[in-house]
Amino acid sequence: MVRSFDGRPLGDGVLDRLLDQATRAPSAGFTQGWAFVVLEGPEQTERFWRHTMAPEERDGFRWPGLLRAPAIVLPLSNSQAYLLRYAEPDKAGSGLADEDAWPVPYWDVDCAFATMLLLLGAVDEGLGALFFGIFRGEAELLADLRVPASHRPIGAVALGHPDGADTPSASLARGRRPRHEVVHRGGW
Repeated sequence: MVRSFDGRPLGDGVLDRLLDQATRAPSAGFTQGWAFVVLEGPEQTERFWRHTMAPEERDGFRWPGLLRAPAIVLPLSNSQAYLLRYAEPDKAGSGLADEDAWPVPYWDVDCAFATMLLLLGAVDEGLGALFFGIFRGEAELLADLRVPASHRPIGAVALGHPDGADTPSASLARGRRPRHEVVHRGGW
């Protein structure tokens, strides 16, 4: 994850390639219940920051280079798309036309798969990317961007050229958990 960008625009067609790749993620019932709001350039990305971070919070912000990301993508999940899809004749017998019947919210899982492809594609394009949560101003942001009530962001993705000033997260000091602690072959 990269938290410091130089502000240069993305190259021609890069964002379209990334989004095309993201839409190829697997999805339950091939529902593809995701959508992406794409904000490109300082005028559009400022709309995001205006709602999610007060101007006085920007002074002294730990990652000022994040505010220079030339693109922000909001991956949105749509639970209703899955409920409608699983009410269709070929899926109706599954009993998943009711949200409470789902073992996990696949709409969020599938949207996360698509987001991971966006992140991995950014690396392949030589870009930096950061997935982060929207901790305040979400309702105002979604209203400003005219996002339908059926869609909910799972977070945001900042994309751009790293400026080299990124400081590694202190959390990395924890180290990766050893494989033997997380991989359990044949059972726990």
